[in-house]
Parts: sequence; structure tokens; C-alpha cells
Amino acid sequence: MSSNPTRHLVRYGGSFSPDLISRAEGSYVYTESGRALLDFTSGQMSAILGHSHPDIVATVREQVGTLDHLFSGMLSTPVVQLAQRLAESLPEPLEKVLLLTTGAESNEAAVRMAKLVTGKHEIVSFTRSWHGMTHAAAAATYSSGRRGYGPVAAGNLALPTPNAYRPDFTHPDGSLDWQRQLDFGFEMIDAQSVGSLAACIVEPILSSGGVIDLPPGYLRALKDKCEQRDMLLILDEAQTGLCRTGDWYAFQRDQVVPDILTLSKTLGAGLPLAATITSTEIEAMAHERGFLFFTTHVSDPLVAAVGNTVLDVLIRDELDDRARRAGALLRDGLLSIAGRHDVVGDVRGRGLMQGIELVTDRDNKTGADELGAAVTRRCYDLGLHMNVVQLPGMGGIFRIAPPLTATDDELHSGLEMLDQSIAECAH
Repeated sequence: MSSNPTRHLVRYGGSFSPDLISRAEGSYVYTESGRALLDFTSGQMSAILGHSHPDIVATVREQVGTLDHLFSGMLSTPVVQLAQRLAESLPEPLEKVLLLTTGAESNEAAVRMAKLVTGKHEIVSFTRSWHGMTHAAAAATYSSGRRGYGPVAAGNLALPTPNAYRPDFTHPDGSLDWQRQLDFGFEMIDAQSVGSLAACIVEPILSSGGVIDLPPGYLRALKDKCEQRDMLLILDEAQTGLCRTGDWYAFQRDQVVPDILTLSKTLGAGLPLAATITSTEIEAMAHERGFLFFTTHVSDPLVAAVGNTVLDVLIRDELDDRARRAGALLRDGLLSIAGRHDVVGDVRGRGLMQGIELVTDRDNKTGADELGAAVTRRCYDLGLHMNVVQLPGMGGIFRIAPPLTATDDELHSGLEMLDQSIAECAH
């Protein structure tokens, strides 16, 4: 192998880790030299059952030797079973399931379906959104990656992100007035719209946007705004779905049911599996109008079998409850760190999806990109893999999402390494 392992690789954003990874198990990944790294990011926020979970390994070994891939018009038992089980896990009327590969692809299908069903083309998303790198998903992504690629899909409109830590509309006490912000946002959207508002796509917790949890009540108000304009509400639960936040789905906290739901990362527990889920009414209308999303890996049996196993483990091991309890432990630890270090400006998130924001000045909330990079490197040296948001102006924000299977001891260990890294880098 070349002395420079990246010599023949296209760089695709951020930077590569300094070591080659040879294997992974549970909450750890291991470098080729044998060094263990505690993975506080679940791979790419995906491996909710940890790495190489024995049930997943067994399913893959059996299924790959039985039935792995089919012509896209053929169905298999794992696909039919997973669609049924996902529908049963969701409130009505969400019961029609399209099984795909990635989050971008599931969002692409959702936007395509929304446009076809409504007969309109304008799509609204948050100013700090991230929905994927394919065409419609990238057009609805505002946090980064828009410059230099030419025109995006026509009709994409941005909605202000309700960031409670950095509020732009405030109550007299300085707290975020998200209702006034939302009203203003839609005034701007209505002014720019050509009368063709098809859908609004949002994450219940903006992950790449800085681990921003939507305020309680916001989703209900957003759904009302959509209904007033005959728009569909699409919720992207790539990272929040399937017990990560302590609920099976993050939207359950707000008792709001989207018109279309997209799942990905957590559904495959690290393997490429995604889903676009909607109502019978919307699916029927889309079908009548010739909905087309015929891809090479739609309804693949191998990953569908993995999805069924993921659901089995989540239910058997009561991982929604585990995420709530472990999330409380994680949050207490992060708040304790914030109490010891003035550079920690904010702690936020739900369940096992938490974030901290480092600042150089708590009063002015000045961002700390360089400090974030330094803390990331020091954590890595100590044996903790942390995921800093690798976007301009957000390098001091950490996304912390350990596997749902992480033990209390592992969580404590990660918190100790993070605490030490901040202490050493900030002073």
C-alpha cells in the first residue's frame, strides 16, 4: 500500500482521520495499529446498535447467502415484512412504505412525490438544513455546499432556523420568540412564492445545522402553516428516528404526524437502508399520476432483512427506554462539563443525540472553530472519536450520538476524555 493512503482518493468534504480503521465492535473502532477509539458518533450517526452487532452480523451472513438483490419489480418476504412493521410502528395515516438506500434518496423521493401530488414545485426548508447531496435534497440544503455548482431546482425557499441559543426574534426576557419568527418566515415565503408551494421539509432536530432541537409546539405551528397553504409537511428523521431521542420517532413529542416521513441512517444501523413513508391517500394519488422512482436498489432484500433485525433488537432490548435513561446520564455529564468550563456555551439535544457548543466568550457567544478543532484532535489522541460540525462557522459545535447499546461506563469514559480535552485545550 502507498505510504500516502489518500493519494488516489477524491476528497469529499472535511478531512480524513489520521489512521486507517481495520475493524469495529460495539462502541469502539480499532485502527490498523490496534488502538481503540470510543465512537461517540455511531459511525455516521447511524450505528444505533453499535458496530458489528451479533444479530446484524448473523442476518447479513444468512441473507447474503440466500437472497441479496433482485430486479426492482420483484418483491421478497423481508421487504413486505419490513414495510408492514414500519407501518405498524407509526401513527395513522402513515402506512405506505418505499424502501431505498440513503437519506438523500429518501428525501429525493419525498420531494418528487410531494411535487407530483400537489401539482406544485416550491419547497421550503430551514436556513441551516441538511437533507442530502442529490439534486432536490441538495437544493433544500442551506447549511453548506451551495456555491459553485450552478442553478439548483427552481422554487427552493429558506425558512429561518429557530435557534434558542442564538435567537433572532426574542421575548422581553431575551428568550426565543419562535412564533413571531415563524410568522415572519412565512411572510417572507409568501412574498417570494409564485403560488406553487408544494412542501416543507425539516428535521425535528437539525443535526448538521448544529444539533438544534425545535422548540416544543413549533412542529404543530409549522404543520398549521403548511395546511393553510395546502402544502405537505415532510419530516426527515434520518438521525432522530427509531429510538435515538428516547421516542420511537422524534415527532411523537409534539404529537404531530407528517404527510411524508423519511428514515435512513438508523434504519439500517450502518448499512445503506432508507424509507419514504406516507399515507394511502397520497400514495394512491401519486400512483394515479404516474409516480416513478424505479432505482437499482429499491426494495433490496438484503438490507430489508437487516431492517427487520434492527426492529427486533430495538423492541427486545427496549432501546427507546435505554435511550431515555442513557440520554439523561449523558446530559448530566455534559452539563457538569459546562459548569467547569466557561468555553462551553450551550448543551442541547434529546436522548442519545446531544450537542455542545464551544465559544470564546459566553456573553457574546463568539464561535470557537479553532478550539473545536483542537478539542477534536485531543479527544482523538486520548481515544475518543468526536464529530465536530465540519461546516463554516460551526466548528465549535459537537454532535454527540453514541450507540443506543453504549454502556454507562462507556458514556462516563467518553465524558471524562471530553472533559480532559476541553480543559487542556482551553487553558
